[in-house]
Amino acid sequence: MRRDELWKCDTDVRIEGKVAVVTGATAGTGLEVAKNLARRGARVVLASRSPRKLAAARESIVQATGNTNIVTRQMDFESLTSIRNFAQETIATEPRVDILINNIGAVGLEDKLTADNLQLTMQVNYFGSFLLTFLLFPLLKSSAPSRIINVSSLAALLGVVDLDHFNDVGRYSSFGYYCNAKLADILFTVEIDRRMRAAGVSGVSVYSMDPSLNKSNFFRNYGGHIEKFFNAALRRFGRRTDVVAKLPVYLAVDPRFEGQSGKHFRDCDEFYSSWYASDSELTAGLWEETKRLVNISSSEDWER
Repeated sequence: MRRDELWKCDTDVRIEGKVAVVTGATAGTGLEVAKNLARRGARVVLASRSPRKLAAARESIVQATGNTNIVTRQMDFESLTSIRNFAQETIATEPRVDILINNIGAVGLEDKLTADNLQLTMQVNYFGSFLLTFLLFPLLKSSAPSRIINVSSLAALLGVVDLDHFNDVGRYSSFGYYCNAKLADILFTVEIDRRMRAAGVSGVSVYSMDPSLNKSNFFRNYGGHIEKFFNAALRRFGRRTDVVAKLPVYLAVDPRFEGQSGKHFRDCDEFYSSWYASDSELTAGLWEETKRLVNISSSEDWER
């Protein structure tokens, strides 16, 4: 039998006793990531906004893996309050978090500000993941060795980060905001790694990755001919979601990535991200501006 394209990501590492949090875990690649981690023996916390989809995803994972240690927890990335509630509940109920996979992603959203005064596509694809990671970081640190995986996109190569305008409504197309958000995910990865090193924090590794095209319904928010055309192309040319799920799991569990924190990956190998990633003034500025925009309080701010 011919090996799939990501055969280099295959690993037999077991993770019994570990706790993994996966966002966007009720369908597509996120669901396959959760199944993969469950097969390895992890306790998996599924995060999504739909109770119905969470219940269906849990049942699917249990049936596919035999692992019943699967927890569902509501979280809506369009609400910073919902993210904070999720983080608080996780910290209160989970003695440890060893793996955080920020898998959420959406394109074709309305160009508007959310109730948190953030541009919707930027909040769903970047600000929410930043806030969740920031809030869970103390628990990830106490659980070390632990890993954070930020799912970006090849679209990041088309992104820009203008700190004076990157939260503006009406400045970019829907896809433009998505590109900017996925670039911000990479820069956030670089900056949190730099800050951990500067503070002497060891044992927490963070990676960004491009999942490549996969057979999904990714363009569902566009509707009409755009949705039909691009989703048909994904189903025709994209990789199977269970194959694509290998890379984030590989980064999350395999010992070969120790010492490679802060890097960007594609197809099981380190991959070019963007020249922006080497601009330490920009990544630091993005970090501070993001903290301001998501309203990190003094009680939440572990950097103090």
